[in-house]
Amino acid sequence: MAVAAASVAAAASVAAAVVVAPAGLPVASAAPCPDVELVFARGTSEAPGIGRVGQALADSLHGQLGGRSLGIYGVNYPATYDFLAAADGANDATNHIATMSQQCPNTRIVLGGYSQGAAVVDMLAGIPPLGNKIGEVGSAPPLPASLVGNVAAAAVFGNPATKFGNPLSGAFGGRAIDLCSNGDPICSDGRNPFAHTNYESGPMPGQAAGFIVGYV
Repeated sequence: MAVAAASVAAAASVAAAVVVAPAGLPVASAAPCPDVELVFARGTSEAPGIGRVGQALADSLHGQLGGRSLGIYGVNYPATYDFLAAADGANDATNHIATMSQQCPNTRIVLGGYSQGAAVVDMLAGIPPLGNKIGEVGSAPPLPASLVGNVAAAAVFGNPATKFGNPLSGAFGGRAIDLCSNGDPICSDGRNPFAHTNYESGPMPGQAAGFIVGYV
């Protein structure tokens, strides 16, 4: 009986394996290169990924790209209140763009960031994250010149550097848009803290997507 039971168990195991991995199908395959890829840095305290503003931008892009494929990459960095660690995000984005330039040279890369994530994008453009207040302290090196051409456009929301006179809109050869809600104290002299928390629900993600589509 034990032998019979073992035979049945073995047969069941083989059957299960066939169901999970049918003969003739590869175990894994490389994903095709997207037409456009959004590389987005989330805001402070948001969970890993692209965050709520990044998702709103991605959703708007999906609707405006006219059937072209969209890849999404969430910049890997802590996004904590240790703002000096934002440099980790700029370094991660640089490494990812370098990899994409080799593996998917025809993919149009779009940079994006919200709040602290916008500071990550600023660094890639050579803009100190808090302007002249602290200079280049805590800033990562800018994107190498050899990779700048791989960036088709950039869009940031609630950008701290804008408050200090360093908007991203002048970087990347004018292929960038820097959006700040009226009254947002992070990117302007406004005093409405709630203006910094609702970018995903307003018109700005759609506005940014329209700007981006003009360059991709």
